[in-house]
Amino acid sequence: MTTRRFVVQPRGLAPLRVTLLVPLLSVLAALLVGALFLALTGNSPWSVYSKMVDTAFGSSRGVSETLISATPLILTGVAAAVAFKMLVWNIGGEGQLLFGAISAAGVGIWLGDGTPAALAMPAVILAGAAGGAVWASFAAVPRVYLGTNEIITTLMLNFIALNLMNYLVLGSFSPWRDPESTQFPQGRPIPEGARIPEFFNRLDYGIFVAVGVAILAWVLIVRTRWGFEVRVVGDSAEAARYSGIKVPRKILGVFLFSGAAAGLAGSLLVAGILGKMDPRSLDLGLGFTGIIVAALARLNPLAVIPVAVLMGALNNAGPALQSIGVPSATVRMLQGAILVFAVAGEFFIANRVVRPEKLVATTPATGDAAA
Repeated sequence: MTTRRFVVQPRGLAPLRVTLLVPLLSVLAALLVGALFLALTGNSPWSVYSKMVDTAFGSSRGVSETLISATPLILTGVAAAVAFKMLVWNIGGEGQLLFGAISAAGVGIWLGDGTPAALAMPAVILAGAAGGAVWASFAAVPRVYLGTNEIITTLMLNFIALNLMNYLVLGSFSPWRDPESTQFPQGRPIPEGARIPEFFNRLDYGIFVAVGVAILAWVLIVRTRWGFEVRVVGDSAEAARYSGIKVPRKILGVFLFSGAAAGLAGSLLVAGILGKMDPRSLDLGLGFTGIIVAALARLNPLAVIPVAVLMGALNNAGPALQSIGVPSATVRMLQGAILVFAVAGEFFIANRVVRPEKLVATTPATGDAAA
């Protein structure tokens, strides 16, 4: 008769050191896998990682570019974290970001040059948030009232938003297309008064908007009754219904908040660094990367901020790798490895692996259970 050497035991509430250490070890494990891949392809892992760190943080320009890349990731990370917290699987952050960009650019073009900046800039930014919420509602309403699977609908809506954006600029003569671009179709620039001012190299004040939304999401989830009810629904929808919580209303509200956060990322890109709806600069998979950010942050909106900076650093370092003969796709490989190890790390946060004799020793022996 063989005995098991190890037994998996649920932790219950994981200690703080575990919840902090596991995500860190997930990143380190991904870097080790990346180092093995680089070594097998004839590249020096030390040289590649040194180049990435130097590009992302080695100069003031590198820091600003990293924060520029992190700004939309903070918002798409918050969008995924808030939704996943209630087990609402909104995989449509990409489409909501793109439709937010479409809405923001459309409002900016419609307002024109004569609109005061005090009105134009907030209108463009809020239009992106509203557009993201509207796009999310196309999946939220069927989910709440018809019981459809939001994973399928949000994924489909991603491709619809992408093709709609491409059609408005590349396939038609819509108001979103710049009439002066004769060589290759480009997006029409929004008025200068609708642009977000820059303050550090190319970095604009949109970074503070993104951080503010992350802090607001954390306060709502942790410090308010609304957030408490969201967490209760995420733990057990049936228990939430029994306690009087209106579950459909909560799902709809969380879905719209998630879509608004992703749409806001699109509007900050349009009103910020891009200045227009540019399909080539927006089709970067930022919504999908936000899912990685949320997973590594363990669905904590505050933890999304440093994780988004890490992912922004990876994105910023990607093009620089080509100068040393390393494909920029290495960054995507590292991001994917981080997601895999972050998801695997959740197992060790929720469970612990112990020896059977240690499990018996730590289990209280009382009454019939002891016998």
